[in-house]
Amino acid sequence: MSLALNKILLAGANANSTAAYFTAGSQGLTDTANVVLAAGAYIVYPTVNVAVQVNNASAGSGFATVLANNAGGFIVSDGVNVRLSNLGDQLVTSTYVIVGSEQAASGTYNS
Repeated sequence: MSLALNKILLAGANANSTAAYFTAGSQGLTDTANVVLAAGAYIVYPTVNVAVQVNNASAGSGFATVLANNAGGFIVSDGVNVRLSNLGDQLVTSTYVIVGSEQAASGTYNS
């Protein structure tokens, strides 16, 4: 994990701006859909009828809920075993920020 969050923090850099530490994101989920999160670290905002689930197949139980319906928190995804799950029967949009994402900083010594 030592290289996972290896970015210099800039005070006052808003999400999605040059050199920002966070990139805002969202994912639409149709009724009862599941969407796997790409590899990365996320701060997930609370969303009604959306839970974050992690694959617990090694314990024989498939996906288990780690952030309950309408709860937010920090989650790390490997790109395969973490998903957003719509527990309702309507389209919802889950919002989050990606931590340490790839917003480039411009500068004299960048290559």
